[in-house]
Amino acid sequence: MRLPARRLLPATALTAASALLTGCFAGAENTADAGADGKRVRVAMMQPPRSGLSPLSDDAFKLSRWSTAETLVKLDEDGDARPALATKWQQSGRTWTFEIRDGVTFHDGTKLTPEAVVTSLTKAATASPKPRILDGVDLTAKAAGDKVTVTTATEDPLVPQRLSSPQLSILAAKAYQGKTVDPVGAGTGPFELTKVNGTASASLDRYDAYWGGKAKAPGIDVTFVPDGTARAAALRSGEADIVEAIPVSQAAVLDQDLITEVPMPRTNTFYLNTEQGAFKDASLRAAAREAIDAESIVEGVYEGRADVAEGLLGPALPWASELRSPVEHAKAGRPNGTEITIGTFTDRAELPEVAAALQQQLQKAGFKVKLDIREYANIESDALAGRFDAFILSRATVLDSGDPAAYLYSDFASKGTFNIAQLASPEVDKALQKASGAKVGDARRKAVMAAEAAVLAADAAVPLLHERVIQGDAAGVVDAAHDPRERELVTADTYVK
Repeated sequence: MRLPARRLLPATALTAASALLTGCFAGAENTADAGADGKRVRVAMMQPPRSGLSPLSDDAFKLSRWSTAETLVKLDEDGDARPALATKWQQSGRTWTFEIRDGVTFHDGTKLTPEAVVTSLTKAATASPKPRILDGVDLTAKAAGDKVTVTTATEDPLVPQRLSSPQLSILAAKAYQGKTVDPVGAGTGPFELTKVNGTASASLDRYDAYWGGKAKAPGIDVTFVPDGTARAAALRSGEADIVEAIPVSQAAVLDQDLITEVPMPRTNTFYLNTEQGAFKDASLRAAAREAIDAESIVEGVYEGRADVAEGLLGPALPWASELRSPVEHAKAGRPNGTEITIGTFTDRAELPEVAAALQQQLQKAGFKVKLDIREYANIESDALAGRFDAFILSRATVLDSGDPAAYLYSDFASKGTFNIAQLASPEVDKALQKASGAKVGDARRKAVMAAEAAVLAADAAVPLLHERVIQGDAAGVVDAAHDPRERELVTADTYVK
């Protein structure tokens, strides 16, 4: 397959975008006083707030990335829970007891207490709709002296990981006084959210009483820039210090020293319908797998800015490759003109190109391939109902808990709610149940990889590639976070020279 040339952004587009951004960042530039404390950090972010920065929505991840709202625990690189606003915890059946960190104050000056923690967790647990980390989870919180107890309806080994979700941030009582949750001046992090200008911008100032030590930057000025061309231009012109989510098509025109490609826990996967149609035949599933050249897709569609998949779980989970074992597959059969229909959606710009590449590869192997490409909202129900022989999906492989077992169960268990492969395998179900119930740590990770191997052995899915997020940091930026889970961006250690 002939690879397309890299798509270059015209200089005129960059000039126009730069002019657009100049007005957006003008106010931030005026406040970027260089002094003993350095400069304020100017950030260009992709998505504007959708719910007024309520932590009970996906806006919670912005609060986390600005280091203004914090949770009881945080996750390390392996997805294990580590202390944050809670210093330690222990489990007793369905109940977990958390010791709350002493000496922490909210940005309004009030103290962090067990009662404040209970208020935040209860608001989240009783919200409608609930934060997705609590979907299907019945959770109650109570204050017990200087501790907080969290009880679930059934025993849950992932409670600490769940409590790391930015949607379960702990805020001051003032945040809950209105009809919506208002995080302004209500967090505990090194930066205090002081002003939100609708969907245009936000400002944060350093909180000098932060329990973890004084931040190195005096503040953060955020501008929401949905247009990828404009975000790229802001980095190139020096109008922004940190730029998130630079599109692949524009990365090539930027100074490569200013770009960091961060592996995401997201896999582009080719799901095969194991219940009906051509791919009910395991030998034809094997033939499809052998026909696919993922490397050419990475180079041609993603311009080399993705990682060829070795399994369902990618480099964003560094332990996965270390624990992965070879998989035995069924012998490939002969397609002999077998007709198949592949579905995917337009919402992610690269997926139609991926579909076209797969069409060519599978036709070369002897399949007759038809494509059905629509908006996701118009195609999801057909995919879940098994109306395609195969489906291409870009899928997050860890949910808010940082644990991949839930994704694997959802997508490949016979009772999974997102089982596009229509897989019903006793061997796979057994492996998934073991992974879901295993204790957090090495035992759970090994069980997860055994479940991945069972899915791959069935050829229910062919992992193609792992996506990356491209982040831009100006030359003067020091210690910006490069977080695969997109929970951190500007931390207490981040500053601009």
